Amino acid sequence: MRVALDVTPLTLTKAGVARHIAGLLSGLEAEPGLELRRYSFGGHNRALVPVRDVGWYLGALPARARRDRVDVLHCPSQRAPARSSVPLVVTIHDLAVLRHPETFNRWTREYSRRVLPLVTRAAARVIVVSEFTRRELLELLDVQEDKVRVIPNAVGPPFEPVGAAESGDYVLAVGTLEPRKNLERVVAAFQRAGLNGTRLLVTGSRGWGNVDPAGEDVQLLGFVPDAELARLYRGARCVAYISAYEGFGLPVLEAMACGAPVVAASTGAAPEVSQGAAVLVDPLDDEAIAAGLVEAIERADELRERGLERARAFDWKRVADATMDVYRDVA
Repeated sequence: MRVALDVTPLTLTKAGVARHIAGLLSGLEAEPGLELRRYSFGGHNRALVPVRDVGWYLGALPARARRDRVDVLHCPSQRAPARSSVPLVVTIHDLAVLRHPETFNRWTREYSRRVLPLVTRAAARVIVVSEFTRRELLELLDVQEDKVRVIPNAVGPPFEPVGAAESGDYVLAVGTLEPRKNLERVVAAFQRAGLNGTRLLVTGSRGWGNVDPAGEDVQLLGFVPDAELARLYRGARCVAYISAYEGFGLPVLEAMACGAPVVAASTGAAPEVSQGAAVLVDPLDDEAIAAGLVEAIERADELRERGLERARAFDWKRVADATMDVYRDVA
């Protein structure tokens, strides 16, 4: 079977979707009988975003798949063709752009509002990464239920409990610096929590919206490579990932896999992903977040064991096997 996989997001970001693609590739490359072709739009400058979204996804990408006579075209993000003569599989990670459009820039809002309904209609199958996102998809885009498949994300090395750990007393917050990640509220809650002698380390690439979480005992680390991130997870008194809306929330799973106590939002997919292995808080309530940080630190040993057990249920080989089943369905 010849499958074309759009890997364009790997050139644009190191966060969510790119991490998903890298993990999926690690599993698919071991699948017998699969000829995998990687397609990618060449430019990554922000000025080229309209060219990518319109010229590549709506024109060049489906044309190339047709020319190469692949059996399946898989777009592992919501950027995908609005029509395709090759059977199309699309992965939807979340629908925050439709549920909370105010947290996205104008181009993304307008493009998604117009194109996403066409993409999901053109797709032979739509993969979603959680039951939460499946419900959102059915409600907001009225997709045929029988063409939706739930295949959760997974976690693998270097995110594991054994390895080097950062020293010192700190809480770790992870997330792209953009409005939806709720980092400014996390800073306010951290300062309210009164964790004397503890720093708040914030790691993540700059996004849009001029988000600049700052304050006493707060240190911005920017983007860090995976090995360094795993080291930070292992040494943290707790990890705060309290995004206001998430279709999965990979940092929750990564932190649990490293043995870190986790504080996550009680909304979105975090309750589904953590299943009792994290402290859940109202992401819009500073006082609740502050109390959650204190609770996670106090329950660190218990949460570590629960998190490690939960993380073992997520494996990229299983993701690849389930994705191959989707390819066979449509080829």
